[in-house]
Amino acid sequence: MLSFYSKKNHPLDPYKDKVCTPDVALDGLRSGDHVFVGTGCAAPLTLLRALESRKSLPADLELLHFFTIQAFEHDDQGQSTTRFQHRTFFVGSDMRQAVKQGLVEYVPMPIGRVPEMMALGRIPVDVALIQVSPPDAFGFVSLGISVDVIPAAVAQARLVIAEVNPAMPRTLGESTLHVSRIHHLVPVKAPITEFAPEPSAADEVQRIARYIAGIIEDGSTLQIGLGQLAHEALQHLTDRKDLGIHSDVISDAIVPLLENGCLTGACKTSQPFKIVTSMALGTRRLYDLVDQNPLFSFQPIEVVCNPATIAAQHKMVSIAQAYAIDLTGQVCVDQFEGEFYSGLGSQGDFFRGAARSVGGKPIICMTSTTPDGETSRIRPTLLAGEAATLARTDVHYVVTEYGIAYLFGKSIRQRATALIELAHPKFRPELFAQAQVLGYIGPNQTLHNLRAYPMEEEQTVTLKDGRTVLLRPAMSSDAQGIRELFHHLSEEDVYTRFFRSVRGLSDAEVERLCNVNYENEVAFVATTGEREAEQIVAQSCYFINPTSNLADTAYMVHPEWQGSGLGSALQACMVAHAKKRGLRGFEADILPSNTRMMRLARSGSPHVRVTEDGSTVHITILFQGNT
Repeated sequence: MLSFYSKKNHPLDPYKDKVCTPDVALDGLRSGDHVFVGTGCAAPLTLLRALESRKSLPADLELLHFFTIQAFEHDDQGQSTTRFQHRTFFVGSDMRQAVKQGLVEYVPMPIGRVPEMMALGRIPVDVALIQVSPPDAFGFVSLGISVDVIPAAVAQARLVIAEVNPAMPRTLGESTLHVSRIHHLVPVKAPITEFAPEPSAADEVQRIARYIAGIIEDGSTLQIGLGQLAHEALQHLTDRKDLGIHSDVISDAIVPLLENGCLTGACKTSQPFKIVTSMALGTRRLYDLVDQNPLFSFQPIEVVCNPATIAAQHKMVSIAQAYAIDLTGQVCVDQFEGEFYSGLGSQGDFFRGAARSVGGKPIICMTSTTPDGETSRIRPTLLAGEAATLARTDVHYVVTEYGIAYLFGKSIRQRATALIELAHPKFRPELFAQAQVLGYIGPNQTLHNLRAYPMEEEQTVTLKDGRTVLLRPAMSSDAQGIRELFHHLSEEDVYTRFFRSVRGLSDAEVERLCNVNYENEVAFVATTGEREAEQIVAQSCYFINPTSNLADTAYMVHPEWQGSGLGSALQACMVAHAKKRGLRGFEADILPSNTRMMRLARSGSPHVRVTEDGSTVHITILFQGNT
């Protein structure tokens, strides 16, 4: 055990009286002790194994974990084995089986509050088992890749036992501890545990990753949770500029962003040009990168998770993977169908902080179904055993493989409508029916769209007056925005568009303009502003006549955007879409006085036929010269 300590001038030479074997170090444990176990890939596995194998130790010890990898050994049947009681603040994959077996109690609380509870004695810590680097010339060891709650645990512990591992990186920031605070030093020589989630090429995962990446702007500061979806999203950010990191945990996924220069931290408000974290979970590639690297600042968890610090960051983006969401926006992140997964961790603090950050974006992501495709993660109501760990009042962005919904400030009807569009098509009819039963949506509302949102059809265009707009497919959740667009139209615009004077649109009329099936009904909108505060400034649609293979088309453009070329841009978008569908062309009935529509038609194709039909004019726009 002490073989590597036998060298001359070893860093532990000045502390020979503290150096001992695991068995000697553990002799100081007392009956009823609360034993804190170091976190993540820095868990002191040698001490843990010695603890389990020492039959003479009292069995009423309680082990306290935050997030421990390889905490348990397993028997031949794959069952977790332990002699002691355990409590954990996070149910990782290693803990899940032990929780199911009743060996571990899950404590649901924000991890940023744990140090405070330790200081108050409400979470007692008698002994701390940790893993550190060898001491430097001044007697300071580094907590290495896991700072998190360790300083708080060490501050309260009667007995501190540290594995001293030369493989542990020396990280910078608030990550050092003087040897005088450690009672026993146990030399070990073993590789640091590595954590490398399997990448996924699954189509639904990559679609979600691209959607998330599309929300993130240049200059954003990122917090990335442990979920696979968030890590995959980082692969799609290589064209961004001046991204920053302020995150409770970092992984290998940030390394490519550093290597290509898009991760600079230049726009961060707090600790600019620094990657601020509390824990690293990764491979040796990441550990070598953080070793004595002043770019990284490892801080205690209560510092990293301080909501005020998070809110002060520039464009703070927090990404969390969830297990279920109901149609009102309540999110469960630590349970699925009654079984505990993961934990609250830092998510509440980061979500509330990001929501208050200027330009901040809290993002919930999930696949729309369970891996077997048999259960929808979007539910009418959360199931028994699925807690609303994120309140509906804190939820902003929700992303599945079927698109993006922005819920904050939206009504229950708007939320339910938007979330149904994010569900797998085979579950949408039942969700829609249940939403009507619950009174979330009106009895006359209908369900048309059973397809994935066609993100590939989105395009940003610059108009002839220099302004830019986003042209995108319409969604049923655009109903309110289209209604507001209508109310900005002049009486003349209303009359030329609807052939009558009307003061408002019925729900059915609004639905026809946005709640389309994308088979024989297609609609686009033009929007300005951020997604969370976008304004619809134009709308267009076409409805296919299968007999003629032509589509009836119509447009609405906000008065302040008329003459900007927006109508032409929408027409070009619609023509391109219709051509891909194999349509022959468009047709429309207009009033003779609608000269703008006439000019728009002639600008879209050289093959335009105009025929008068009583009080209206019928226009046919052919994409090719034949009929």
